[in-house]
Amino acid sequence: MNHHIVLRVVTKILIAPIVLFGLYVQFHGDFGAGGGFQAGVIVAVGFILYGLIFGLTTTRRVMPLSVVRTCACLGVLIYAGVGVVTMFYGGNFLDYDVLSKDPENYAVAGQHLGILLIEAGVGLTVASVMVLVFYGFADAAGPINDEEW
Repeated sequence: MNHHIVLRVVTKILIAPIVLFGLYVQFHGDFGAGGGFQAGVIVAVGFILYGLIFGLTTTRRVMPLSVVRTCACLGVLIYAGVGVVTMFYGGNFLDYDVLSKDPENYAVAGQHLGILLIEAGVGLTVASVMVLVFYGFADAAGPINDEEW
């Protein structure tokens, strides 16, 4: 288990910057290139890298399957919930303008809040589904024994 020490140390060093960059892409997405999908894939890469280096058993202790499934559902609920809330406020589905309480910046503040929430839901869903796909492929490959590494 200790014969890949360089890979393990480099992975431990890289995971935090990978996730941090994913968060940067997430929150910078409404101002420039990027957004929820790209951020979700980047964050998922951090977990997948961890799984490839430390094994599936260890990864499932860090991110249990039930948590990943819950996050995937929560992301979809955030996305759909924003659309339903905009309809309750009298707008169309995903009409962000009605989310603002400020009459002077009605459209700008509502658009910013709506896009931020939508992109958060997309990012959470994409990251969770990518990890679920990784878990599925890893299970299909057969039992992975962490001791073999």
